Amino acid sequence: MLRISKLVLFTVVIILLGIVIVAEDPTYVLRFNTVAAPTQPQVLAMHKFADVVKELSGGKIIVQVFHSGQLGDQKTSLLAVMRGDLEMAGDGAPSWFADLGNMPELGVFGAAYVFRDLDHMYSVLLGPIGQEYFDKLAQKSGLRVLDVWYLGTRELNLTAKAGPVRKPEDLKGIKLRMPNNETFLDMGRALGAMPTPMGFGEVYLGLKTGTIDGQDNPLPTDLAAKFVEVTKYIVLTDHSIGIICPVINEKLWQSMPEKYRVYINQAMKVARYYMNSIVLEQEAELLGKFVEEYNMEIIIPDKDAFMKHAVEYYSQPKFDEKWGEGMYKKIQMYPYTE
Repeated sequence: MLRISKLVLFTVVIILLGIVIVAEDPTYVLRFNTVAAPTQPQVLAMHKFADVVKELSGGKIIVQVFHSGQLGDQKTSLLAVMRGDLEMAGDGAPSWFADLGNMPELGVFGAAYVFRDLDHMYSVLLGPIGQEYFDKLAQKSGLRVLDVWYLGTRELNLTAKAGPVRKPEDLKGIKLRMPNNETFLDMGRALGAMPTPMGFGEVYLGLKTGTIDGQDNPLPTDLAAKFVEVTKYIVLTDHSIGIICPVINEKLWQSMPEKYRVYINQAMKVARYYMNSIVLEQEAELLGKFVEEYNMEIIIPDKDAFMKHAVEYYSQPKFDEKWGEGMYKKIQMYPYTE
């Protein structure tokens, strides 16, 4: 009887140990790639996300940040996330999703002057409209959008050769670098320029050698990428609210315990506010710095003329076919969230 009791006790202990082992929370190592340089706000925000999610998960979610395109450029890393070869990418944007995710309707979010300001952008993209689009993207492409981070308002940044630009007509024949996807190329055309596709890592040399006459990016990016060293003008067109949408592989996302997804969402929100505050502060300070330290000229253009030119360009039937009838104007008129 004593031997049977020991056997029973031993069996119970083994079963209980097995339950403990099975029930132990899994550990995830997530590689998070971006083309941004180490000093850029999105890299700082990615590190903030990594720190917060590690703390929330008790060390069970470990995020490894890779900057400067160490694991691929924008297109390559997004494709890798779609395939499941990479866990996360920090360079997602509606323009890329439209091309790579086979969702041309998402291109409307990358159109010039589609958003009135930062608050309007968040009303649209974090509200029912954006969620519907992003859920569909996850189903079709395997890219799950986790959040929307403010990268800064995109302005024109031109070389001395390009000369001062104050209205769309002044951009005629100007080779304006754009990321190599159709939504961005259309943005260049909507502004009146000759869009020239070029990878981000080639832009500095392209400006320096005259291969391109200018580029458009938020002011913090112009500084971090040192474009201000090889350009003369900042033209405050405010033509696009620059954003990045961190993404994760959808199958991986759905396989995670629900509490892990809660941790990630919460850490993303913390990182969003952290990055947004950095960018807004930099935007408030940089114009003076560009003038004083880099001898640049700041131009206040005829923004109404640029907006009118964009509306006329996007009135072409092909955009209703890609985006849905009247979607450009519908989003422009979408109300702010109370």
